[in-house]
Amino acid sequence: MGHNFHRFPKVNFLFLRKLSTMKISKQLAASFILLIVIASLYRIMPGRPYGFAPMIAMAIFGGAVIKDKKFAFLLPLLAMFVSDGLYQLLYINGVGNIPGFYEGQVINYLLFAGMTVFGFFIKNFNVKRIAIASISAPTAYFLISNFLVWASSSPLAGWSRPKTFSGLMMCYTDGLPFYPWSVASTFIFAAILFGSYYLMTRNAVKPLTVAK
Repeated sequence: MGHNFHRFPKVNFLFLRKLSTMKISKQLAASFILLIVIASLYRIMPGRPYGFAPMIAMAIFGGAVIKDKKFAFLLPLLAMFVSDGLYQLLYINGVGNIPGFYEGQVINYLLFAGMTVFGFFIKNFNVKRIAIASISAPTAYFLISNFLVWASSSPLAGWSRPKTFSGLMMCYTDGLPFYPWSVASTFIFAAILFGSYYLMTRNAVKPLTVAK
């Protein structure tokens, strides 16, 4: 009878841990949905500096936190799609002058999804790796996206540069004003996202002390 008594605390602990994990999962799912909505609304906010947006930080965060990688790639894409849909709705109704959907947009979506890979290298909330990813990801996006704009046969966003090395440098110069905003926003939003997640999960499951 004494032998069975010592089993109960362990069973209760495992049951409580399972309940706590289920609660955390529901909280995370609700948080991710709220995050997508907030990011989408922020992106269409008038007066926002171009390039200052949470999408790259969301991609890094998703890659670091979400275990199922296909859902990690979906996080920034869903936020982009919802905000682009809102852009398009405003454009159709004559409220905004920027269309939400345009030619070559799929490439931009793929680029943002690709930024998720930078989050794969962040383990255990390593601040140094988060900082490196917050610089590397927007830098990679800047270099690749502007190269693709230059290489494209059809001008994007009204710019058309000659297909020469000088033309490529001109294209990078065109995009340079947006780059510091992109790095700054990635740092700020990454700090908010990782910090909030850490605080939410830090004390979610506390070990129980069992009297012997």
